[in-house]
Amino acid sequence: MLAEQGIALLLTLLMLIAVLLLGASAARMAMLGEKAARAERDRYVALQAAEDALADAEKEINGGAASTPARAALLAPGSGLGFVQGCGMGADNPGLGLCAPADGDVPVWESVDIGDDGAASRSVPFGRFTGALMETGQGLLPFRRPRYIIERMPYHPPGADAGSTQYLYRVTAIGFGSRESTEAVLQASYRKADEGGTP
Repeated sequence: MLAEQGIALLLTLLMLIAVLLLGASAARMAMLGEKAARAERDRYVALQAAEDALADAEKEINGGAASTPARAALLAPGSGLGFVQGCGMGADNPGLGLCAPADGDVPVWESVDIGDDGAASRSVPFGRFTGALMETGQGLLPFRRPRYIIERMPYHPPGADAGSTQYLYRVTAIGFGSRESTEAVLQASYRKADEGGTP
């Protein structure tokens, strides 16, 4: 009888250990799932911020609510004067973030730190020239405002005269998630109807 009671106790302990391991495994899977969901939500916040920056740049290219006449003149049809190699630099520069195509093989958007928000920044913070506002820094909001650069690039559409140069704008934007480490980069090309042809 004593031997049977010892086996029952041993079996009970083994079953408790198995249940404990299953519970720990389920808790770990739940925590990993929550962590993945938080990371996905943060990536979505960064992606949405980058999309907002693309829309802000398009509004600026179209001349909507430019804050200074100098900036509007640089983006006027046929101008192109503010687009320089390496992009315009400095927060007070009306040519901030306006980039001429690079001479080498490295595209401008790969050679410029778009996310830099220091004094020597070459990218435009969201709303700088359009007056648009964005809340940042708390809860599900982006850690900081997105930024972008605008490249003015010549192109020759099929069937156009060889001497007629038209232009399109390539906008590269970076958005930030609610955590500092989360970033999303988007790029879009845009062509104005009044800058050498129909859209």
